[in-house]
Amino acid sequence: MNFNLKRLDHLAFWISLSGIVVFIADFGYTQSDLSQSIINGYYFVVLGIGLTSTFFRYIGKKKPKKTKVLVFDILSVLITITVLYLHLINGANHKLHPVLFNDNLIKSAVILTFIREFSELRLIYKRTILNPAQLFIISFLVIILLGTVLLMLPRATYDGISFIDAFFTSTSAVCVTGLIVVDTGSYFTEFGQIIIICLIQIGGLGILTFASYFSYFFKGGATYENQLALGDMSNSKKLSEVFSTLKYVLIITFGIEMMSATMIYFSLDASTFESQYDQIFFAVFHSISAFCNAGFSTLSNGIYDVGFKFNYFLQIVLIFTFVFGGLGFPIVVNILNYLKYRLSQVFTFSSRLKNYKPWVLNLNSRINLITTISLTAFGFVIFFILEYNNTMAEHGFFGKIVTALFGATTPRTAGFNTVDMAALSFPTLVITLLLMWIGASPSSTGGGIKTSTFAIATLNILSIARGKTKIEVFRREIADISVRRSYAIISLSLLVIGVGVMVISIFDNDKSLMQIAFECFSAYSTVGLSLGITGDLSSMSKIMLIIIMFVGRVSMLSIMIAILDKVKHKSYRYPTEEITIN
Repeated sequence: MNFNLKRLDHLAFWISLSGIVVFIADFGYTQSDLSQSIINGYYFVVLGIGLTSTFFRYIGKKKPKKTKVLVFDILSVLITITVLYLHLINGANHKLHPVLFNDNLIKSAVILTFIREFSELRLIYKRTILNPAQLFIISFLVIILLGTVLLMLPRATYDGISFIDAFFTSTSAVCVTGLIVVDTGSYFTEFGQIIIICLIQIGGLGILTFASYFSYFFKGGATYENQLALGDMSNSKKLSEVFSTLKYVLIITFGIEMMSATMIYFSLDASTFESQYDQIFFAVFHSISAFCNAGFSTLSNGIYDVGFKFNYFLQIVLIFTFVFGGLGFPIVVNILNYLKYRLSQVFTFSSRLKNYKPWVLNLNSRINLITTISLTAFGFVIFFILEYNNTMAEHGFFGKIVTALFGATTPRTAGFNTVDMAALSFPTLVITLLLMWIGASPSSTGGGIKTSTFAIATLNILSIARGKTKIEVFRREIADISVRRSYAIISLSLLVIGVGVMVISIFDNDKSLMQIAFECFSAYSTVGLSLGITGDLSSMSKIMLIIIMFVGRVSMLSIMIAILDKVKHKSYRYPTEEITIN
């Protein structure tokens, strides 16, 4: 009986997966009446097999399922039965065939069926087959290729798109970069824009985050190797914290995105949109793009577009959204815990508890927050002074402050622009290059070498200058492995960017060195800012940028770890010798 149930579960999963493929094709291609009726007929087959599988699964189940899973199954089954009743029984009596062919309720029921069947799979990760770095890289490659195929569907664009441009756009979306070779708003249909925003969301968090927590939600547990792999990818210090960390990641992400979308919606002038739906879609698209530090916009000129460049409330909302996204999930959680602690201190009357000062805000958070605030302040002052009478001349004093703050924070991998990037002065471009290269904080949706890497390198320079043999900060000593890793990341980043500049200068020698360097820094740090040459580059240069974007997102160090065999720890040490440096 169990064997037959297992086979039925597998059959139901593959049928539901094929239903998703048909669902994508349904949206991606224009259907004739005949093909649409066949497709809808297949949807009903998927729903019928899904219901049958769920029924027998509960009949043959000895161990009761968790309450939340039971509730989901009941709701999804009720929705499916309702859809089948309306369209097969009630629809046939009232001859509602046009509704049958176009009702999105059917497609929603198919998606719920797929989720229900996917939840029954047991995802088992084998470290002997793929190490965490390889699994991480392959997951990104798979999503990029899938995104390329989806963007090439006829109904994703108005006039079609070449493979290289679809590949570039998919890579830019999954790697949350924002560099574009075609205008997102006018080139892609609403279906194409939905694909792009889904790729951004998946790329920002990682498909493994969704799949792993999804599996954990329904199964209530995971194998030891699964937890080890996810612990490596989520930077969890304890295995018991792996899934709680993933839960916090998802809650923080969707919570901030919902609040941001709401504020963006109310910041907009309704007269600039054709309908309320367009206004909602704009708010959701830019909320997700901002939090994931993607920089994609449905506006041709970004936030610099007419009607938006003077919308300072919108710009402030975007700043807070992509700054939170760039801080990193562990830091945001740590800040929330610190705020909770401070509130408890305010409302406690115990002198013993008031005098007790635990180490709530950890060293990682302190270093990254101080570096982030320092870089933002530095960038703001430089941008405000250098661009006061240049690109910010059309703004009032308050507008100049907001625009300068936007210009200081957006290079930290956000990618939105509120000024004409090509009109920036040369010194401002140089500072922007530096800010792009440093990027966001670790374990965030942003790129770059990361603020912690820059901070450790700077602290190391100061320690050496003062004759110290170790880095000490906030009564803590920085681990030697962190110092070595930071310099490895810096060296590899400059190597990748340097190769990119050289290759692009060969295939597009009509472009200036600053334009090419700006493009490569932007691609590596997954920023998305450009001086306007991306769409005019040759195919070989686009491929080079695709490689740089991918390397910048997964990091060159991760690629090397994935390729090279890990050396086992040795118990011996060779004699130490000092090498002449200067």
